[in-house]
Amino acid sequence: MNITVAGTGYVGLVTGVCLAEVGHQVTCVDQVKEKIVLLNLGISPIYEPELDTLIEKNASAGKLTFTTDHEQAYAHSDVIFIGVGTPENEDGSANLNYVFQVAKQIAESVTHDCLIVIKSTVPIGTNDRVETYIKNHLKHKVTVEVASNPEFLAQGSAIKDTLHASRIVIGVESEQAKEILTAIYEPFQQPILTMNRRSAEMVKYASNDFLALKISFINDIANLCEAVGANIEDVTSGMSYDERIGKKFLNPGIGYGGSCFPKDTKALHWLAEEEGYILRTVKAAIEVNEKQKFKLISKARNEFSSFNGLKVAVLGLTFKPGTDDLREAPSIPNVRLLLNEGARVHVYDPVGEENFKKHFSTEVVYEKTAEQALEEADLCFIFTEWEEIKAIDLSFFNKMKVPFVFDGRNCFSLEEVRKAKINYFSIGRPEIRMMEVGGRGGDGFLVT
Repeated sequence: MNITVAGTGYVGLVTGVCLAEVGHQVTCVDQVKEKIVLLNLGISPIYEPELDTLIEKNASAGKLTFTTDHEQAYAHSDVIFIGVGTPENEDGSANLNYVFQVAKQIAESVTHDCLIVIKSTVPIGTNDRVETYIKNHLKHKVTVEVASNPEFLAQGSAIKDTLHASRIVIGVESEQAKEILTAIYEPFQQPILTMNRRSAEMVKYASNDFLALKISFINDIANLCEAVGANIEDVTSGMSYDERIGKKFLNPGIGYGGSCFPKDTKALHWLAEEEGYILRTVKAAIEVNEKQKFKLISKARNEFSSFNGLKVAVLGLTFKPGTDDLREAPSIPNVRLLLNEGARVHVYDPVGEENFKKHFSTEVVYEKTAEQALEEADLCFIFTEWEEIKAIDLSFFNKMKVPFVFDGRNCFSLEEVRKAKINYFSIGRPEIRMMEVGGRGGDGFLVT
């Protein structure tokens, strides 16, 4: 089959590359010329482990091509995957402009029967709407059908998540569509779950929102642990032995970010309200997460009367390790707050610097190493648990004027921190102080 994938972002590009990797003939289409130029040079426009290698491999083998010519690409396709973005609107609903833009192009371009597969995360009922739209705008007498095939990839492990998926969900309304998608995914040798389109659309939202709920729940418990003198690491260890709960997504921190959880929780909450139903658990997860982003700032205010004039080291900018994505990253609002209050911010991230410059081009100092950022700093915030940051020799924190470290990802063991004699404040764990002080003022003097 001749497969075309619309969109070369995380979903579209990873889908196209992995389909080519298992033997399909794939054309990836994007209207952004700069992306296609890079891809034709074998360079991925996004940071994702293994992606560059697979692009070059499959393009060289003639199984993967990239173009901006959507008319040619769609005209002779047997199957078209839609993998474009569905960003958040101001009211929290999903913006489907890109999806319907592609739908319009497909309707005007297809010249023979084809199956259109929506991989983008879309509100329940969108597949029905897209199919109706395309059928009403077809330029040629052809038969088209729309199927749902949500993705379950995570940034930083997207290739593995696609090639070795825990399950493949397909939402179809005909036996023919089921047979086509089953044939496409047969080389993946993963469980294929077949259901109707609306159920498939809901699986994606329900899965992401459940994980977001789990994160917000454990952050809530971590905050309570601090108040009552419990240690969240002991608590989650005890919880994880229950196979109904498991170990994953029990790491407390400063909230979830990225392109999925924030957007998908708000979109499902908005959709439910439109239907006259309130998803109270999802609403609570959103509220907890928004407040959790500023947990470290709140802790720092207890130690410093002002940030004005202080040198602040920020380690980790991306919303999670393994990606250069800054969407909904806690670093952005926190750095903005610090700058507004007069702090001198020095930042380090192994891959996120260029994207961070789109938000703060000259307002912060970009350092090449974590150690450089820490030099003579008054305090340090850790927002991302990169391995490079977790591997820092704790003695480097003594390069600070006085080591005050606010760790939003619990990167270091409390035992090792005690040995290093660092003032250390993490999430849901006891505070460690190298000296009995009530705070440190913006003038640099310790105050009681």
